[in-house]
Amino acid sequence: ALLQGFTDVRRREFLKLTGAAGITATLPFSRWVAKARAEGLIDGLSDPALQPKFVEQVPNALDPAFIYDTSKGKIKVAVGPTVQQIGLVDSSGNLLSTPLWGYGDKKLYTWPGRTFQVQSGEPLEVKWENRLTDLPYLITNLNGEPVVDTSLHWAYSLHGYDDFSIDENGTPLVMHLHGGHSDSHVDGNPEFFFSPGWEIRGPQWVTKKYVYQNDQPAGNLWYHDHALGITRLNVYTGMAGFYFVRDELDTGASDNPLGLPAFPYELAYAVQDRMFKDNGELFYPAFEGDPFWDDFITGEGAMPPFPEGPSALAEFFGDHMVVNGKIWPRTEVERRHYRMRLLNGGCDSRFIVFRFRSVPPGDTDLSNAGAPLPFHVIGSDQGLASSATMVDTLVFEPGSRYDIVFDFSQVPMGTRVIMENLGGDAPFGSDYGDALDPEEDFFPDRQTDRIMAFDVSLPLSGVPDEFDSAVIEQYGGNQAPVDRIRKVALFEGLDEYGRLQPLLGTAEPASDYAGNPVLNPDTGEPFNGAIAWASATTENPALGSTEIWEIYNATGDAHPVHLHLVNFEVLNRQEYTADLIEQPLRQHNGTFGVGFRLENIQLGAMVSGLTEYVENAPKDMVSALPGQVTRIKATFDKPGRYVWHCHILSHEDHEMMRVMHVGPGA
Repeated sequence: ALLQGFTDVRRREFLKLTGAAGITATLPFSRWVAKARAEGLIDGLSDPALQPKFVEQVPNALDPAFIYDTSKGKIKVAVGPTVQQIGLVDSSGNLLSTPLWGYGDKKLYTWPGRTFQVQSGEPLEVKWENRLTDLPYLITNLNGEPVVDTSLHWAYSLHGYDDFSIDENGTPLVMHLHGGHSDSHVDGNPEFFFSPGWEIRGPQWVTKKYVYQNDQPAGNLWYHDHALGITRLNVYTGMAGFYFVRDELDTGASDNPLGLPAFPYELAYAVQDRMFKDNGELFYPAFEGDPFWDDFITGEGAMPPFPEGPSALAEFFGDHMVVNGKIWPRTEVERRHYRMRLLNGGCDSRFIVFRFRSVPPGDTDLSNAGAPLPFHVIGSDQGLASSATMVDTLVFEPGSRYDIVFDFSQVPMGTRVIMENLGGDAPFGSDYGDALDPEEDFFPDRQTDRIMAFDVSLPLSGVPDEFDSAVIEQYGGNQAPVDRIRKVALFEGLDEYGRLQPLLGTAEPASDYAGNPVLNPDTGEPFNGAIAWASATTENPALGSTEIWEIYNATGDAHPVHLHLVNFEVLNRQEYTADLIEQPLRQHNGTFGVGFRLENIQLGAMVSGLTEYVENAPKDMVSALPGQVTRIKATFDKPGRYVWHCHILSHEDHEMMRVMHVGPGA
C-alpha cells in the first residue's frame, strides 16, 4: 500500500548535475534556465514596455496620514474590496483602475494596507475582520476563470471542510504578523483561517481579537494573509502592509538618540511584482493554454494528466514592478541622508538584487547610468545591526526587510537616481550574476531591471542631517548556550500529479523535544527526509531552548527560509556533499508522490565572500543557497503551534511549510 501511486521521478528536463561546488552526482542539483520567449505582446495582457516609467509619485508608508491611530490600544482592521489607480494606462494613454482586496476599514481599503506604528512593550489589540462577503474570487485568467487550485492541501480541503467553497462560503483569510514575537494563538498559523463573518473557522482557530504584546526591540515587521494553500493568491490581491515597532533608541522622531533620519527623511517602500490584463485587472496564469503556463508548469517538467481546473504554479514572476501600489514610481529628494525601510513583500518568487545608479534627468532606463553608488545597511528584519555596512549591491529575498541609509549628496543637484534590479525573471540560484544573461529572462523586452527613481530636485531644508554610521552598534547576537543542533533540509519532489513539489524535511532521524523518535506510520521508522505538511510534527524545540538549525539545501534554487515566533542569528554557510535517496511521500489526501532523503552527508569548505548578503542583524529570513548548509541560532521562548516555511509563496502553498511546535503537545 505504501508504494501505491509511487511513480518514477520526472525531473525538469533542464536539470543539471554540474556547476555546483560540493554536490555529488547523486544529488540532483537543478538550475532553472528560462526559455527566451519569441512572442511579443500577448493579447489581453498589459505590455510593461508600453507603461510609463517614473511618472507616478510613490506614497511613503511612513507618512503620518497613512499610519493607523493605535493610541487607544485597540483597533479594528478588515479586508475588503477596493479599486485603485496604480499608474497603468490603456493603449490611448488613459489611466486604468485596478480592482483589489486591501486592508483597512469600511471607509478605505488600500494596497498596501495602512501602516502600524507601535511602541515596544505596549500591547495592541487588533480585531481582524473578513468583509469579502458574497464576492467571487478576485483574480482570474484571461478567460475570467478563478485561479484557486482546489487540488492543493488548502483551507477547504481539510477533513470536515471539504464541503465548503469560495463561491458558497467566501474566501478564507488569516493575518500573520511577520516578525512578530506573538503568542501562538494569534500568530496567524495557516489553519487559523476564518471566512466572512467567522461563519467557518479553521481547526486551530481561537479568537477574533489578536493581542500583540510587542515585547521586542524596534524593528521593521509586516503583516499579510497566511491562509492555508491560498497565501500566494490572497497576498497577490493586495493583502500586505508595514508594522513598525519603535523603542527608546529608534523612536522614529527627529530627536532620536541615534541621529537616524526621521520623517520626511525616513521612507518605507514595499516592492512587489505583478501581471495585469490590458483593462487594469490583475492577471495570474493557472490553466493549460494560459500565457506563461508552459514556463511555470510544463516547463518545470510536469506532465499531464493535471488536476481538473486551475493548477498552482511551480513559481511565479510578474513583469511589472510595483512599489507601494504604484508601477515604476518616483519621488523627489534633497541632497542629504535618507533612511529607507525596504520590504520584498508580495513578490511570489522574485529575489531582488538592488543597487542605485545615477542617470541624466528624465531618463527611464539604465543605458546612460553611472557606476553603482554606495549606501549603508544599518539593519534588517527585526532590528538594527551590530555595525553599519557599506555596500553597493544587496540581495533582497522574498519576505525580507532591509534598513538602509542612502546619501543623495553624493550626486549633483538635478540628478535622477534609479533603484536597479539585477535579479532575473527566473528562480534564483547561488550567483545573482547568472541573472545578467538575457537568455535567462523569458519576458520579452525586460522591464523588471528597474524598480523606482529618486529625483534629486528639492532644496535643502533647515532640518539637521546628523546621521553617523558609527553609532550603529545595536545587535550582539544570540549569546545563549546551545541546547540542540537540529538538521533540517530543503527538497524538490513530485506531487501525485507529477508536478514539481518543493518540500521541507529533516536531514536526520526525527525526534521530539524530549529526544523521543517521531515515527513515520507508513514505515515504523523515524521520519527522515522530505515530509509534507499534514504529517506528524518533527520540529519540536523544548520551551526555552536555544537551537542551531542546520538547513541543508538539496535543490538547485535558493530558498528564503522563515521561522515564525523567533528572530535568529545567521552563523555561517558551508558546502556539503550527499547522496539523494528517492522515497515515497504521503500527500495530504492519502496518495503518494515522490520525496527524497539525504545520506552520507560530508561537509566541505566554509563559504565566504557573500558580500551582497548583510546578515549582522536579528533576522527572521535567511537565503538557503544550493549545495550549502546554512546555520542559524534561535531561542524558542513561547509555547505552542507555529510554522516554518519557504517564503516563495508558490512554494509554501504547495507543501514547503511545516508545523514547528514549541514544548509538549505537538
